[in-house]
Amino acid sequence: MKFLKDRRFWFYVRRAVWIFITWVVISNFIFFYDYITLVSQNALGADYDFTSSFTAYLLVSVCASFIGGVFSVNLMEYWLRKYAMWKALLLIIVVYTLVAIFVGSIGSLYINSENMELPMFHPDVMEELPFFYGKAIFIKNYFVWLFIVLSTLILALVNDKYGPGVFPDYLMGRYFKPKKERRIFMFADIKNATGIAETLGEEKYFNFLKDFFKDVAPAIVQTRGEIYQYVGDEIVVSWKMKWGLKNANALQCFYSMQALIAKNSDRYLKKYNLIPKFKVGYHFGSVMVGEIGQVKREIAFSGDVLNTTARIVALCNDLGVEILASKEFADVAYELPEGVSIEEVGMEELRGKVKKMALVTYNRNGI
Repeated sequence: MKFLKDRRFWFYVRRAVWIFITWVVISNFIFFYDYITLVSQNALGADYDFTSSFTAYLLVSVCASFIGGVFSVNLMEYWLRKYAMWKALLLIIVVYTLVAIFVGSIGSLYINSENMELPMFHPDVMEELPFFYGKAIFIKNYFVWLFIVLSTLILALVNDKYGPGVFPDYLMGRYFKPKKERRIFMFADIKNATGIAETLGEEKYFNFLKDFFKDVAPAIVQTRGEIYQYVGDEIVVSWKMKWGLKNANALQCFYSMQALIAKNSDRYLKKYNLIPKFKVGYHFGSVMVGEIGQVKREIAFSGDVLNTTARIVALCNDLGVEILASKEFADVAYELPEGVSIEEVGMEELRGKVKKMALVTYNRNGI
């Protein structure tokens, strides 16, 4: 089926699986921590049934982790991006409370049915359910898991801001001291940006850029790219060599961006009376990477590869192509996206460069 080949689908599947596993592990850690604490204080009653209690907790954790990983977190993340913070948080708390009541009810019905030796939905078991919501265990778990859910959302948003894998590196202080890395860079530049700005006006043009950057972001995240900078109407994206070359991620990013813009073309025509077109340039090489800044710290790259990539993308209009790359990049990125073929452009002179550089372009099913 077509959706099984969709990178976006597998991105959300991987994230859902990680959230599911992490939440189940955290849930079981909480259970055993509470159990060991109660045992150490001799606070367990004589009628305490470890097997029933653990099964109920596991049932609740699996249900909550599945609902959270597959549905709730994605929906909550969408609200945080779409609405003002206070409105998004209100919606998040309402949905979280409903889910907490639902999964808590499952656990309560199970444990009561075991204790009473009756089916889960027997009237006598159901009659005990309302009392569960006032118990200390429900209230404690409600606030503990609210913290976990909000922490997961914050990590997801921060990871999107820095790009996959960057935030952990930042926390570990990997770039506290500058180091040399080999990286792939892509400069994506909106065509005729000056003319569009003059036509739309300042405010409408700003919203146009905002929509464009938002719409293409999933393509960058799903190909494991890291957004380095937004420079006016341009996005600078970087890949570690391993991730940029794997599954042709770096090149696939361009075609995924095109597909996302095409998917939203009707909205662009309705709002701005135009569909954005963009060009991209690729190159790779060694750069120095490290943290800079005192008041506003960020990870910065320095090296000739950035200047070269900027010069490459600037040649797209002159050569009448939408994608241009150095021959050096093409030689290492030999794995191509499905249906894509390479076409040599030849030796071209780059502005500010003494030597000419061999360039290539790519075609996809006649694109």
